[in-house]
Amino acid sequence: MSFPTYITLSMSGELGRRARELWERLGHCDICPRICGVNRIAGKIGKCRSRQRAIVSQASPHFGEESPLVGSRGSGTIFFASCNLSCIYCQNYDISKWKKGEEFNPEYLAAMMLKLQRLDCHNINLVTPTHFVPQIVKAIDLAAKGGLSIPIVYNSGGYESVATLEALEGVIDIYMPDFKYWDDDKAFKYSGVRNYREVACSALLEMHRQVGDLEFDDIGIARKGLLIRHLLIPNDIAGSDGVLGFIAEKISRNSYVNIMSQYRPCFQAWRHPELNRGITITEFKYAIRRAEHYGLRRGFPEL
Repeated sequence: MSFPTYITLSMSGELGRRARELWERLGHCDICPRICGVNRIAGKIGKCRSRQRAIVSQASPHFGEESPLVGSRGSGTIFFASCNLSCIYCQNYDISKWKKGEEFNPEYLAAMMLKLQRLDCHNINLVTPTHFVPQIVKAIDLAAKGGLSIPIVYNSGGYESVATLEALEGVIDIYMPDFKYWDDDKAFKYSGVRNYREVACSALLEMHRQVGDLEFDDIGIARKGLLIRHLLIPNDIAGSDGVLGFIAEKISRNSYVNIMSQYRPCFQAWRHPELNRGITITEFKYAIRRAEHYGLRRGFPEL
């Protein structure tokens, strides 16, 4: 059995060095593509609505994720509050918008990770981690020194800084981004960020460069690689044809893609008639057929 690379990085001191460099960047925050430039170390609030300490809403074994992550023992999820996106249909708005949770230092985050490992979870699943990368890397270094040895999952909205991702090489075993939009105007209208397509495409390419296509162990549990989520939004607001075509043609036709049909109108979606309903079977079948057209086969059901 091979062990995650972050253990070696921690033993060599490299992981601690990266944690220190990332922490310094909080002083003029450029951790995500918004590049606020605020001093979060001094208590200033960035566009992610967070300061220096990581905010955790919940940490527990979770069985609602993709089956390669959940297995029989669950995915050890740590749900971080707040977000660097501002999705008006957010299903977890109490966490992302209202910051439901408590602030913790890296030492406590490390203790959470070790507890989830003791509960026999298959992995540590960092949910909405983007704006807390410095805190998380420091915690992983501490946890590795304390015996952490299961894969780390980076579960994000896809709006990521390549420079920050480069600092995560060897630290993250499984990247699980959502590729939300193909049209930049829609990304700005519904999630409040600019240049989403360019940013997400660059981020996914970097993630794939680091970890490759999703790989499994002998019992079918993901151990390394890229797992891409694509949330279908009513009226093809997500631009599925463009998203799926990019994944197949620029990343890999062997990509594992979860085409998600569980959209429901939450938070402020009721204000927008085009968002105020679930996905139809016709919309779901369209996305599956486009994926098959581009030669994608993994992660979604066949029609």
